[in-house]
Amino acid sequence: MNNVDKLYPASGSLGEFARGYFGYLKSVLDSIDPQAIDRLGAELEDARERGATVFVAGNGGSAATATTMANDLGFDIVKKTGTERPFRLFALTDNTAVLTAIANDVGYESVFVGQLQLHYRPGDALIVISASGNSPNVVRAAEWVHEAGGRVIGLLGFDGGKLKGICDCVVHVKTLPGEYGPVEDAHLILNHVLSHWFQNRLSGG
Repeated sequence: MNNVDKLYPASGSLGEFARGYFGYLKSVLDSIDPQAIDRLGAELEDARERGATVFVAGNGGSAATATTMANDLGFDIVKKTGTERPFRLFALTDNTAVLTAIANDVGYESVFVGQLQLHYRPGDALIVISASGNSPNVVRAAEWVHEAGGRVIGLLGFDGGKLKGICDCVVHVKTLPGEYGPVEDAHLILNHVLSHWFQNRLSGG
């Protein structure tokens, strides 16, 4: 039984369960290495300065975070700062026709690497978002970019899985296996931290 599930027997109501969940989430957030977040920011800033594209990939809740990240660090920062040198983020999760064609014709494990083979340019980077770190399609994409000489950035959970050993830069949200909620919450919060940081940095605030 993971830490989230342990909260239920001691909760007399949904409100009490929520308070316990919030408290546990805070402990998870507090355990994240701030230097790893600094390194993540530096990777993104380097890609922005070079005009490189940063592709983002994930499944399920991580796919939703990938989409949100592409918007928040892309258009939203341009809108709020007026910068002429934006982040070039591209979510590999949002191309329904291409994604489903690759899944149907080749296999779901190729839905991200198949797109990278079309769009990746030397110097580009990839952010992989995964709670387990073991999803075959994101592992294949990370391996492909690594072999192509690109930087691979991981937002991971649990024990880091296979991706932890592939990524050049990792922000690891350490939890017990199966604690998808807190990991996905933390990854989305990290996206908002990055967004607000760069909004202020690029607007001179």
